[in-house]
Amino acid sequence: MRRDYLVGMRLLVTGGAGFIGCRFVRAALSGELPGPNCDGLTVLDKLTYAGNRRNLDPVAANPRLRFVRGDIADPRIVAEVLPGHDAVVHFAAETHVDRSIRADADFLTTNVLGTRVLLETALRHGVEKFLHVSTDEVYGSIPAGSWDESARLDPNSPYSAAKAGSDMLALAYHRTHGLPVVVSRCSNNYGPNQHPEKVIPHFVTRLLDGRTVPLYGDGGNVRDWLHVDDHCRALALLLAGGRPGETYHIGGGTEITNRELTGRLLALTGRDWSSVVPVEDRKGHDRRYSLDITKISRELGYAPRITFADGLAATVSWYAEHRGWWEPLSTTPALAS
Repeated sequence: MRRDYLVGMRLLVTGGAGFIGCRFVRAALSGELPGPNCDGLTVLDKLTYAGNRRNLDPVAANPRLRFVRGDIADPRIVAEVLPGHDAVVHFAAETHVDRSIRADADFLTTNVLGTRVLLETALRHGVEKFLHVSTDEVYGSIPAGSWDESARLDPNSPYSAAKAGSDMLALAYHRTHGLPVVVSRCSNNYGPNQHPEKVIPHFVTRLLDGRTVPLYGDGGNVRDWLHVDDHCRALALLLAGGRPGETYHIGGGTEITNRELTGRLLALTGRDWSSVVPVEDRKGHDRRYSLDITKISRELGYAPRITFADGLAATVSWYAEHRGWWEPLSTTPALAS
C-alpha cells in the first residue's frame, strides 16, 4: 500500500531523542519532509547517554508530539505504546563500535531483543509499515566497488553483528508472517545534534577547545558521508513507497579517508596537524564502506542534496555555536569511527 508520504499517518519513532531520530521527528512535525505532515507522532526513547530530551525542544510544544520514556526491550511498555500507530520508524539502537568491543551485552539486548519485541508487537497490531533503520557496517569491508542490496552480510564488530541480526530478524518477520517491513542501510551520518563520541563531533569539539584528536592507524579508512537531513528525507520516501520485504541503501555520495576528513576539520577549525595524535588501530577496523544507491534512486527519486563541503562547514559552525548542548556530553572518552 502506497501512502501520500506522511499524510494521515500516526508514527511511532523509537530512539527519537537520539541524533538521527530527533532530526526525523523535527522534520516530520515541521513540514520539512516530502509531502504533508503526519497526523501524530510518538517518540519512545530510553534516554541512555546518547538520547537527549533537549534534542526535541524545537517541537516540544507541538500538540501532535507525545514523548514516552521507555525501553524497546520491555514488552509491557511497547504493548502500551505501539497500538494506534500506522507505522513504526525504528532508530533505537546501541551504535558505537568502540563501546561494543569493550562490552557487547547492551548491543545484543537493544539491537536484537528490542527489535524482536517491536516486531512481534507490530505484527499483533497490524501496522502498515515497519521501517527498520540500519547501517552499511553489516557488510564488513569492501576493497573496491560498491555493495548493492543483495550483498552478503559479513559484520566485523559486535555492533555490526547485532545490527545484522536485527536486519535478518526484521526481514524474517516479513517472509514468515507478512509484516510489511522495509530495511534501510545508510552510510556514515553527520550533522547537528550528534553525540560527541562520534568522529566528526568528537574531533570538532576537541579542536574547538584547543585539544588534540586521535587518528586510528594510518588514517586510510574510507567512509561515505551522508548528511542527516538527506537521510531523513530518504526515510520519508521509504515510508511512502518502499516495497515491503525489500532493503534500500541510502548514501551521501562523498567517499573520503579518515585522514582527509581530519584535514578538512583542521582547516574549518583553524588548527593544524600538530593537533593530531596517531593511535593504535581499532580491532577489526573495516577499511572501506561503499553503498550503491541505484535502487532507491530509480524507484523513489532519492538523491543527496547537501554537498559534503557545505554540510561539514555548517556542522562545524553548529557545534561552535552550541557549546551549551555538547559540553555536558563531552566527558565520555571516545575515538574516531
